Amino acid sequence: MKWFQQGMALFLSWCLVNVCARDGFAYQNTPPPQAVQQSQDQLQQLVAPIALYPDALIAQILPAAAYPDQIVEAERWVQQHKDLTGDSLPKEVDKQAWDPGVKALAQFPAVLANMNQNLAWTSELGDAYINQQPELTQAIQTMRQRAKQAGNLQTTAEEKVSTRGQDIDIQPTSTDMVYVPQYDPWLVYGDPLAVFPGWYPYPGLFLGGPGIAFGLGFGIGFFGGFGWGWNHWGFDWHGGGRVVYNHNTYISHSRAIVNRSDFHSSRANFDHSAGFRGSSGSRVMSGAHSSAFSGFGHGGIATSNSSRGQSSFGGFHGGGFGGGFHGGGGRR
Repeated sequence: MKWFQQGMALFLSWCLVNVCARDGFAYQNTPPPQAVQQSQDQLQQLVAPIALYPDALIAQILPAAAYPDQIVEAERWVQQHKDLTGDSLPKEVDKQAWDPGVKALAQFPAVLANMNQNLAWTSELGDAYINQQPELTQAIQTMRQRAKQAGNLQTTAEEKVSTRGQDIDIQPTSTDMVYVPQYDPWLVYGDPLAVFPGWYPYPGLFLGGPGIAFGLGFGIGFFGGFGWGWNHWGFDWHGGGRVVYNHNTYISHSRAIVNRSDFHSSRANFDHSAGFRGSSGSRVMSGAHSSAFSGFGHGGIATSNSSRGQSSFGGFHGGGFGGGFHGGGGRR
């Protein structure tokens, strides 16, 4: 009986080792999740709300969109620190453990609030930035061409619009004030676009009708001495389409977005998020969904965050923030 028991124990141990080895081998050979790539039409709908913004602002928005958890945190922080004025604001922002793109958006509180309010859209924008950057860049340029052909994109007192080859550049005319254009992203490009599901306009950034106006000017002077300030960002449309940060290609270390080109099936080797500086520490993987933020579908409603911006025209927080807002030019 003793020999029989020892023999059975050895047999069961061998079976367990064999099963574990087989499952481990199968796991190592599991292909990475394959998300459906968004079409150009979908990407054009996705970039419509920001495609007519100045180049450097787009260069800040796209990296920041890859950190939807930090967008929520930063918007909450901004609302809790409205008393900060002058150079006190950037000094305190600099202390936060946010990505440089998120810090940069503290210069543009309405833009940050809009991204927080439309977090499903933000998360899809970040996903496309990480996984379809060339196509996303092309979509922005396509929308600029459409707005120009519709007569809605031209040089004004607030911004300079110029063309190099097939690409359109948009730069502010002032060195210390940036005006964010107001427009209806579903009407300004000529032929009407379908509204991104669940997308709500934010006051100061939305204009009813097909034209463009400039109402919000953001002073950037106090932010100039910080490495994430306005002058440290740019967009290279002509070199394949890339965000430029401090004269180099910006590299995202987001934990909230899966870079599917770098995905490794072994959890021990999955280190795309190494170097993440965010304080929230959330890690959300998109799997086979294009939306990368937990609790959000395409245009869905937040289910995992209590600090959402208010929908539609509620919750607008006005002047006196980050150098203040200033009225710009009229509608064109």
